[in-house]
Amino acid sequence: MAANRKLLAAAVVCAAAVVGVTGCSSDGGNDPFKGKSADQIAKKAINASKGAGSFKVTGKGEQQGKPMQVDFAVAKSDDCQGKTGSPSTGIGEILVSGKSSYFKGDDKFWKSTGSSALGAKLKGRWMKSPQGQTAKTCDRDQMFESKGLKGLERGDDAEIDGKKTAVLTKKDGGQTVTYHVALDGKPYFLQIDKKGGDDPVKLNFSDYGKPVVVKAPAADDVVEQDDLKKLMGS
Repeated sequence: MAANRKLLAAAVVCAAAVVGVTGCSSDGGNDPFKGKSADQIAKKAINASKGAGSFKVTGKGEQQGKPMQVDFAVAKSDDCQGKTGSPSTGIGEILVSGKSSYFKGDDKFWKSTGSSALGAKLKGRWMKSPQGQTAKTCDRDQMFESKGLKGLERGDDAEIDGKKTAVLTKKDGGQTVTYHVALDGKPYFLQIDKKGGDDPVKLNFSDYGKPVVVKAPAADDVVEQDDLKKLMGS
């Protein structure tokens, strides 16, 4: 679980939305953000993205030099479900429903994290724990956090999947993080791209406001924490 939480933390930290300073746009007359500073644009994107209630986030990157993939759907209720990992290191599935979190890894995942014994005891079942460690993965307040980061600049507009975006960039040493905010419709974050530095990752956001239904696993497919301790002999 520790390795899995590191993978998720990388995605969540990278997906933090930030505020910044005045910039410019290459699109004059059709720019809904004309006259607004980069921090004002970011604030609008934060409010819109969080206010949508539900969304999907997918992406690829690296964690400690190993490939990482993220694929999550977050519901308006703060429940969520998704996967993280990669074909080479194994896939871990996470599901948060109500006050409980569930995790299930494939054989390759448990082996790559040095937890083959645990994986063998679970035998493909979900490990259940009280909401907490993995629940933050679904926390839109953390996903679109605006505190602590300043110094964004607006560059030339661009496109993500055919959608025009305002481009906000944060540079810090050898690391550059680029935020794409939709220019048409509501100002949602469409992409966050972290390059250079540790743990580069590119995340794409979509399906804002679309219903997401998350169901807890069947009881027969779940191992409670106390039962797991017994299985592991502790």
